[in-house]
Amino acid sequence: MNIDRKRVREQFAAYTKNYDPDNTLIALKIIHTYKVADNCECIAESLGLSDDDIEFSWLSGMLHDIGRFEQLRRYNTFVDAKSIDHAAFGADLLFGEERLTDLFTDDRSIDDMLETVIRQHNKYRIDENITDKALMFCNILRDADKIDIFRVIVDTPPEELFNEPMEQLVTAEVTPSALEQVMAHQAVLRTPTLTTADRQIGHIGMAFELVYPKSRELTMEQGNLYKLFDFPTQNESMKNALTVIRKEIDLFFED
Repeated sequence: MNIDRKRVREQFAAYTKNYDPDNTLIALKIIHTYKVADNCECIAESLGLSDDDIEFSWLSGMLHDIGRFEQLRRYNTFVDAKSIDHAAFGADLLFGEERLTDLFTDDRSIDDMLETVIRQHNKYRIDENITDKALMFCNILRDADKIDIFRVIVDTPPEELFNEPMEQLVTAEVTPSALEQVMAHQAVLRTPTLTTADRQIGHIGMAFELVYPKSRELTMEQGNLYKLFDFPTQNESMKNALTVIRKEIDLFFED
């Protein structure tokens, strides 16, 4: 496998310069990219994978959100429901007519696998037809992404993250369906009816779907998950939900 990390980093920096790296949202995604790549590498190493597979995992982290930058320029939002599926869009940019992947590596033998992994990284569930090594790489990237999403949520002001004024955020209710999904150790299915409170407990619930022991270890080491319980709320349903979910998270990570 021919992956030159120096080249990948340089080309990524050159590409993102076209999108104003001083913009807060662009800067957020640049930092997120590097951290997800690092997480991918750590998880892959913990599994005892070959050097080539570790390099592939790292590269998938570097390229997984490449569609975010053009998404923001075209639609002025990172909300896929209001714009475009950023994973599919990124894969199209990398492997479609523009062939952005050629900027990062000359190794075409990894294209099919890399496209699959990038397209699947934001899906509610991985396509059931994906198995074996491809499934492993999908899980590595999805775990790595979730781990840093905890940090992104903590570091982003709630009003900016949810695009709502604080007076609405503090009164948002948790719906029974969202709480049931989290308590069943499932990610919350995104629907137009989700409240801000539902989305926040959904973020916490992602921890239950971490696949690998190293992913859970990194989550605890980085320390962002438990900060999500500090969500500002005056709503009783949200207070109660945070209390019961925290107990469930405690038990989950003890096991």
